[in-house]
Amino acid sequence: MHALWDIGSGSVREIQDRLPEERRPAYTTVQTIVRRLEEKGAVRRLKKIGNALIFEPVVTRKSTHHRLINELLESFGGSARPLMAHLAETGKLSLTDLKDLESMLADQTANSPKATGTPTDASARRKRK
Repeated sequence: MHALWDIGSGSVREIQDRLPEERRPAYTTVQTIVRRLEEKGAVRRLKKIGNALIFEPVVTRKSTHHRLINELLESFGGSARPLMAHLAETGKLSLTDLKDLESMLADQTANSPKATGTPTDASARRKRK
């Protein structure tokens, strides 16, 4: 998918050419993967040029990342703490990353309905009961 996201749309050959040379799979392997992604609705045929089918992604990189991360968090019981601990222990989470996250959380908190005095859906439901 990364190769197809990078080029926007392309043939199986163009997708294959975008893959790292040292681990590049055979053309037929890429063709099978693209066909399976099409069956799952992740890519679609855009057009045919000669014998080559041109494919484009249906799902965005961002939506795919969100879905995968949510699935990963579910495997940790919904808590990010074990994942964050692992990333810190393995050195894949830096102090700069943490500061960026802290800033994002502060912005999110400042823009939340609670911070602005607007009741959340849950608190509004409790008041109506």
